[in-house]
Order: sequence, then structure tokens, then C-alpha cells
Amino acid sequence: MKELFLVIGGIYGCLAVIFGAFGAHALKKKLSEEQQKSFETGVRYQMYHALILIVAAIAFPFREVSQEITGWCFVIGVLLFSFSIYGLVLSDAQGKKMRFLGPVTPLGGLTLVIGWVLFIINIAKIATYLNPAQ
Repeated sequence: MKELFLVIGGIYGCLAVIFGAFGAHALKKKLSEEQQKSFETGVRYQMYHALILIVAAIAFPFREVSQEITGWCFVIGVLLFSFSIYGLVLSDAQGKKMRFLGPVTPLGGLTLVIGWVLFIINIAKIATYLNPAQ
């Protein structure tokens, strides 16, 4: 599991750089200022979660189900949150907004929040185990 999350984190990070460059250059003239900001939000959150996915993969031994769930929350949360934003922005720029993606974005955000809560719980467990109170 550790290796899978490291690879997915790397892929998400790489794609965030590509999408960021694509948004800043290729889409600059095609997107409104508001659309550009939304697209950048998707890229930024994708990069943040690529990094935390890598950190979690390094920090967690993945002996507990909650550690795996943490990783999957970040993986799925990015897909739902960032990729729905990309779809909404790009389809809106073409005048064919995919409105069904609207509710997907907050669901992705909620999934990311759950991932963070589980990360905090799991990292606290590890810290307690490594540094028991004296």
C-alpha cells in the first residue's frame, strides 16, 4: 500500500505541475479571471494533497485500516475535488458547463477533510507510540 500511495502522490504532483502550466499558458486567453482562479484552486489543492499523500506513505506503516483509509481519502478526494473543478471550468469555457459536477466538488472537499482528520489521528497514535509519556 505504501508504494502505491507514493506512486499516486508522485503522479498527482506531476499532473499538478502540468495542469498548472497548462492553465497559466494555454488556457490564459480562453478562461475568464474567475475561471482561471477556480482552475488554479484545483491545481493548488491537488499539489497539497499529492505532498500529504507522500508524507503519509512515508510516515505510516499501514498496519491499521485507518491508515489505508487516510490514503484513499486523499486519492479519492483529489479526484472528486480537483478534477471536478477542472471539468467545470473547461466545460464552462466552452459554453457547455457540466453542472452535474457541481455537487461533486464539495463531496471531494469533505473527503479531503476526512483524510486530514484521519491523518491527525494516525500521526498522533504513531507519535504516542514512539514517545510514550515518562
